[in-house]
Amino acid sequence: MKKNLSIIILAAGAGTRMKSSLPKVLHKISGKPMLYYSILESLKLSDDVTVVLYHQASLVQKSMESYFKEEVDTGKITFVIQDHKNYPGTGGAVMGITPKHEKTLVLNADMPLIQASELEKFESDAVIVMSVLELESADGYGRVVIENGSVVKIVEQKDASESELSICTANAGIYQFETQFLLQNLPKLNNNNAQKEYYITDLVEMAINANLSLKPLIVSEENFKGVNSKVELSQAEVIHQNRIKHEFLKAGVIMRLPDTIYIEHGVEIEGESVLENGVTLLENAKIINSHIKTNSMVQDSVIENSDVGPMARIRPGSYLKNTHIGNFVETKKAHLTGVKAGHLSYLGDCEINEGTNIGCGTITCNYDGINKHKTIIGKNVFVGSDTQLVAPVTIEDDVLIAAGSTITRNVHKGSLAITRAPLKIIAGYFYKFFGKKQ
Repeated sequence: MKKNLSIIILAAGAGTRMKSSLPKVLHKISGKPMLYYSILESLKLSDDVTVVLYHQASLVQKSMESYFKEEVDTGKITFVIQDHKNYPGTGGAVMGITPKHEKTLVLNADMPLIQASELEKFESDAVIVMSVLELESADGYGRVVIENGSVVKIVEQKDASESELSICTANAGIYQFETQFLLQNLPKLNNNNAQKEYYITDLVEMAINANLSLKPLIVSEENFKGVNSKVELSQAEVIHQNRIKHEFLKAGVIMRLPDTIYIEHGVEIEGESVLENGVTLLENAKIINSHIKTNSMVQDSVIENSDVGPMARIRPGSYLKNTHIGNFVETKKAHLTGVKAGHLSYLGDCEINEGTNIGCGTITCNYDGINKHKTIIGKNVFVGSDTQLVAPVTIEDDVLIAAGSTITRNVHKGSLAITRAPLKIIAGYFYKFFGKKQ
């Protein structure tokens, strides 16, 4: 962590190009809002992070506090609501903030691919360090004129001369300022422009006119990619997903057709694990030495020394150890140890112990319309196909449950439980019913 660095994150915009009622910075990439990543990377470098809000400020702040409660409580993160009416624009957003440290890095919250390792490169004695992109074509960007390793001019595309339009060095929009310079010059900004906004880029012009040191930092276009539309959101998520999967692949995870796999930020995978094509891992799923088969989903659950799927769904709160889950099996808050559930079953709010076999079509009837209830199944229980276990209910060890049974009471150790109506056969009824001759 840099002890001399404060960070300001600009997160005030509505993001109209997203065409959404949700604030732009709360649109998610790999399961987390874009702003989450800007804050996460900033905290790796600074203990003084200020997030500037305006559009739906309370919603954005509440969302971020749910992820960073400790950092908010300890003062590492501060939220400031921008005076957008009187001081609009990027320069206006920074006014009124007093950073604690000698240097201040100003970030945009719509750059979710930024990494702390890139932001560390802004280290310099210059009054301003500004990020620039070296592009094949800088069309659509403001141009940056560099001479002898220093920035001598920045110009918006609409104001650029023909020779300036040929420049392929573009402004990436991230700046590090000497804090003293920032505080002294912010009050000098004006809004004498077509948009009637206060621009942070005017500080760059002030530094140039005062012959102060202003250094460019060439940065990666991928890491500094801005997200202003849902098209760009999807493009950024592909990049982010590839980063996540690349790290797991390097750690030894086997992936079949990794481009078809989706893994959210916060997922853990350990040991000799295999992910087949179409697998989805959500929230804080943890996979340990396990095989997740085609088109299965694991959400906020732990899978250890087990195999799941194909086409299984492991819902939040499940813990599976030494267990086989087959196709079309769904679990929710299910703790299974040494269990086999081969196909077409729902196991919710239950504990099932080793050696137990769950037959096809078994359902734990855990919800009575008002409350959820628990099913407990002991060791070495054989549950026949098409069984309904009406919770709350306990099945002790060494029990046999006949196929087609509905279990509404506890079953003691060593018992057979069976609830079947006697089979009744009426000879010749087919012909009578349909009016046909034998």
